Amino acid sequence: MDAITTSDDLAAVCARMAQHPFVTVDTEFLRETTYYPLLCVAQMATTDEAVVIDALAPGIDLKPFFDLLTNENVVKVFHAARQDIEIVWNMAGKIPHPIFDTQVAAMVLGYGESIAYDQLVQRITGDQLDKSNRFTDWTRRPLTDAQMVYAVSDVTHLRDVYVKLSGDLEKRGRTSWVEAEMDILTSPETYRADPERAWERLKSRVRKPKDLAVLMEVAAWREREAQTRDVPRSRVLKDEVIGDIAVQHPTTIEKLGHLRSMPKGFERSRWGTDIVEAVKRGLERDPKTLPRLERFKPAPNGAATVELLKVLLRMTAEKHGVAAKVIATVDELDRIAADDEADVPSLKGWRRELFGEKALALKHGKLALAVEKGRVIGVERE
Repeated sequence: MDAITTSDDLAAVCARMAQHPFVTVDTEFLRETTYYPLLCVAQMATTDEAVVIDALAPGIDLKPFFDLLTNENVVKVFHAARQDIEIVWNMAGKIPHPIFDTQVAAMVLGYGESIAYDQLVQRITGDQLDKSNRFTDWTRRPLTDAQMVYAVSDVTHLRDVYVKLSGDLEKRGRTSWVEAEMDILTSPETYRADPERAWERLKSRVRKPKDLAVLMEVAAWREREAQTRDVPRSRVLKDEVIGDIAVQHPTTIEKLGHLRSMPKGFERSRWGTDIVEAVKRGLERDPKTLPRLERFKPAPNGAATVELLKVLLRMTAEKHGVAAKVIATVDELDRIAADDEADVPSLKGWRRELFGEKALALKHGKLALAVEKGRVIGVERE
């Protein structure tokens, strides 16, 4: 088969596929050297056909593809959808909807945590995918026969995976669980790269308002610089350097150069001056305008409670065939141990019904854990 390289052919294919209840989708992209992922190839399949779209073909208009992805009458099926959605958001300013993520569905159905696509295909269909082209150069043209086979295989197997998982969700009454996760995946807030909020993705050790202000300014500068130059954030400045700058507050080129994490000579580049200016802006910010630094206080003697909650979580995951990770994280358990009203997913919706209520009962002595015939069970207490 040949890849679709013209706007007319793409429009015709998308019109046909729009008549189906679902279409499976995957993308191949390059992002190692850029800020924005470069879409190279997109592949789609319905029950009738499978196609490969050459997104780099000269003059091709991808609008029909984006329109199909936002067609409310067609479910778009992805595996680990986030990066695919991010590409569409960056290129078209649109979010695919409605969607179904087979990785999320697999976690809800007990296939393990963040299961890889090839493993999921093998478990459901018995087929062994050839992943030799996973790291191929998708920017080179013409596309090889091996690349085409790889691309098509991904979306044709995804059809079988979708039918199996969606059917199992329906049988087990868990369709709404996955739909709730899809609402988060399809929220524009998940994908907006606002420079003013770039600091939120950094794992930093800031404790003081001044540190936070500097962190915010330097992170925002890096984000704008990466976007303008279309290079990865780390090519501009690594996270650890920003963390050091936030704590040390270097207000001169000389002080900036003394930071151990700073690349040698970097402070003398034009960016050195920009960073120093960002630090000064941070130090001049009114502390009242800054977001509050959340200081989480673990519960007194909470470590033992958390260990019990971990056992309850594992027991719940095994009993209901759901990946523990999708029910609650260890950080959430820490917060539940400290606060009955903790603002965490595991105390909301289906997770609260499945685990959260039992976690609070365990915490307050209304539920005990025991071992019976080699298995951990919950025992209600008066």
